Amino acid sequence: MIVTIITFIIVFGILVIVHEFGHFYFAKKAGILVREFSVGMGPKAVAFRRNATTYTLRFLPIGGYVRMAGVADDEDEELKPGTPVSLQVGSDGIVHSINASKKTTLFNGIPLSVTATDLEKELWIEGYENGDESEVKRYAVDHDATIVESDGTEVQVAPVDVQFQSAKLWQRMLTNFAGPMNNFILAIITFAILAFMQGGVTSTTTHVAATTANSVARTAGIQKGDQIVAVNGKKMTSAQSISLLIQDSPKQRLNLTIKRAGQTKKIAVTPAAKMVSGNRIGQIGVQWATKTDTSLGAKLAYGFTGSWGITKQIFQVLGRMVTHGFSLNDLGGPVAIFATTSQAAKSGVRTVIYLLAVLSINLGIVNLLPIPALDGGKLLLNIVEGIRGKPLRVETESVITLIGFGLLMLLMILVTWNDIQRYFF
Repeated sequence: MIVTIITFIIVFGILVIVHEFGHFYFAKKAGILVREFSVGMGPKAVAFRRNATTYTLRFLPIGGYVRMAGVADDEDEELKPGTPVSLQVGSDGIVHSINASKKTTLFNGIPLSVTATDLEKELWIEGYENGDESEVKRYAVDHDATIVESDGTEVQVAPVDVQFQSAKLWQRMLTNFAGPMNNFILAIITFAILAFMQGGVTSTTTHVAATTANSVARTAGIQKGDQIVAVNGKKMTSAQSISLLIQDSPKQRLNLTIKRAGQTKKIAVTPAAKMVSGNRIGQIGVQWATKTDTSLGAKLAYGFTGSWGITKQIFQVLGRMVTHGFSLNDLGGPVAIFATTSQAAKSGVRTVIYLLAVLSINLGIVNLLPIPALDGGKLLLNIVEGIRGKPLRVETESVITLIGFGLLMLLMILVTWNDIQRYFF
């Protein structure tokens, strides 16, 4: 169990850091202030600041985020009238830090009960100093001043000129796309590493290596060495395509075109129905032959071919969800990933690396779906802005993002509960 937990944290951590670093890097290049780079969610464990960004590690290893100034999900705590703060003021009379937390104190901080602030445009804060309500004092705030939020996290204030919307449209689109892009790059590198570790690239062919005893395939007359070249008249070029088609056809007659000893034969099969992880799938009992290419070119190319193979499988699954109906069993959350990680950890390092590559592609593709709160939803808003010639109102974008986030959270709860039932009951 300990090995599984450590493996899960490492795999999840790599996925999150690589994904979020894509957003972080291109935001910085575009002049957008990244206020916080967080690995994990929930309460803060540790934090430090460097080059205007606060880096935090949080207790729940179920995600992460890059908090950019001015975006809809920048959870800036508003300093409402009456909020008690303390100010650190330099010799120039300008505020360099605002403490709104009871967990920390500022050295020589000036107590202030806030009456009004402008930390985006004119950069000032005013209020009653030391409880004296006879006079409202105003202080200028430095462009790069920090604010200590209620949980003790110190982040930089977000003036308009460094906010997300101040960057050019193409820069914002690249920043939104960079997370999934990094996941695809990680998968390519990981598959290439895996090929070198294995000493070559092993792939399945459309040739039959064996048939299971008492299986549909053996009963129908399929033999070792047969090559399945078409199903229902449709040409097949990979074992994966044949397997997916068979899985989608439980108790449905399929006409196979087979090559045997230079001759073509037609064989009809009706896949048996079997329940796997709550899904009813078809099986005929065929094991596929494999081949191995040990050349340097094949190992390097496997970064791309391996990634493309998984990508095609994911889109085939998404297509089946559209054509065959949506099912929670087609999705998996942290519980399913943990269960899969447990199996991978028992199988060895290479299986864990393969899982990392597969999850990275999954994360990249899912994040590009045009759903509000996901990167794909943000890109869609960017496209709408390009068509309209102006961005949506911040309030409108915030509502859209909030609705999308709420729906995602509801889906996550349903998927997690479904995973618990599948894997533990």
